Amino acid sequence: MRLAGKSIFVSAAAQGIGRASAIAFAKEGARVFATDINAGGLRELSEEHTKIESHPLDVLDTAAVNALAAELPDLDGIFNCAGFVHNGTIEAVTEPEWDFSFDLNIKAMYRTVKAFLPGLLRRAEAVGTASILNMSSMASSTKGFPNRLVYGTTKAAVIGFTKAMAADYVTKGLRCNALCPGTVDTPSLRDRIAAFPDPVAAEQAFIARQPMGRLATVDDITPMAVYLLSDESQFVSGQALLVDGGVTI
Repeated sequence: MRLAGKSIFVSAAAQGIGRASAIAFAKEGARVFATDINAGGLRELSEEHTKIESHPLDVLDTAAVNALAAELPDLDGIFNCAGFVHNGTIEAVTEPEWDFSFDLNIKAMYRTVKAFLPGLLRRAEAVGTASILNMSSMASSTKGFPNRLVYGTTKAAVIGFTKAMAADYVTKGLRCNALCPGTVDTPSLRDRIAAFPDPVAAEQAFIARQPMGRLATVDDITPMAVYLLSDESQFVSGQALLVDGGVTI
């Protein structure tokens, strides 16, 4: 029960890494506030796991984020998991696509952190530590990938945001780290693979760039998320932790 007594907010919790992490947090004893724009997926999640409370939320809506922050108790941790993978080079990306990716992949983190910050600081003062975890990627400031211009740029911004937050609050017990997964087998990835003219070849290409010879599963990622939101990592802040199967060796 590594998260016993903690209250944790998770965005994009209806599927993929967000869903698996919410379940992992609950199994470790946390009270989990799961959010997503997919209300049906959230309802199924909370019905299956009684320690998970579902709150439909659009993280692009500042007023809605602020309203939920006012409703929930002070948090011990937040996991900003919402994001979007745009495919293409600078020649293909439009300004609306660029703006949407920045809004979801980085500005949404600004919204949630700003809204929940007072409570996080109160918890840090009361118990000695609180934690923010932001979803970045191996496709960020760590390594560039073809056809990932906007995605890589936003995920690099996440690392900059994370380090700046960590520096600002390191003396107040509030930690901030970024998680940088490799290619994870999620419904989102399956949708992207299906969109290729040759889905079989596309999947093989994703696997080929993984030195371990396979895609990551959500269960490869959730242990690190649990660690970064637990007291075990209370001396870790401002880090971008790679879980990428050796891609960036």
